[in-house]
Amino acid sequence: MRFDVLTLFPELFAPFLTSGITRRAYESGLVDVQFTNPRDFASGNYRRVDDRPFGGGPGMVMMAEPLSQAVAQVRTQRQDNAPVVLFSPIGRTLDHALVEQFSQGPGAILLCGRYEGMDQRVIDQVVDVQISLGDFVLSGGEIAALALLDAVARLQPGVLGDPQSHCQDSFNPSLDGLLDCPHYTRPEDWQGQPVPAVLLSGHHLQIERWRREQRLRLTAQHRPDLLALARLQGRLSKTDESFLASLV
Repeated sequence: MRFDVLTLFPELFAPFLTSGITRRAYESGLVDVQFTNPRDFASGNYRRVDDRPFGGGPGMVMMAEPLSQAVAQVRTQRQDNAPVVLFSPIGRTLDHALVEQFSQGPGAILLCGRYEGMDQRVIDQVVDVQISLGDFVLSGGEIAALALLDAVARLQPGVLGDPQSHCQDSFNPSLDGLLDCPHYTRPEDWQGQPVPAVLLSGHHLQIERWRREQRLRLTAQHRPDLLALARLQGRLSKTDESFLASLV
């Protein structure tokens, strides 16, 4: 798959693409990431990509023409129907289901906004999908683009050391959309806090049941909305419901 990132600051991505586990996705070519700078399509000696907003107000707005030309060139290079994605407060919140959707597709063209935003006319003309990381504002779309790239890259075959690792992640359908359970490693006793005895028992069925109960407990405490969805979808067993009732 290929992701084309339209950004004024492509240098922000370099450490991410060459570090950590997910670099395997880029080095192997499983995820191809290309960069296009809208400034290269701006006119004038100063190649301006922003201007004052009509109607007044603070800040600057990214101009439509450089962005439109940048998207057009990328589309010509790609010759596919990959969606144009804008990271925006009005977008759908990025979640595991959306990450999985992108991880199985051809990629996308990612627009990274700056300043007060983009001229609405170019958004209306070229954007297919709008995505938000949550109810807060960033100085640009680069961090959001990095979040999407990282989440998609780690789902590609061969990227993680253990191919089953991501199946145990929070929100994964294999865990019925619940939060993950706590994890422990050596030493067995750290500052007077022992590892739960069941994890040292070697009894795999008991360990799996403990982990299931911890996922249920944590989800009930911290994300009751996820628990309600799992219940609505019929993913909870009678044993699960009995354990949840005991927490009340």
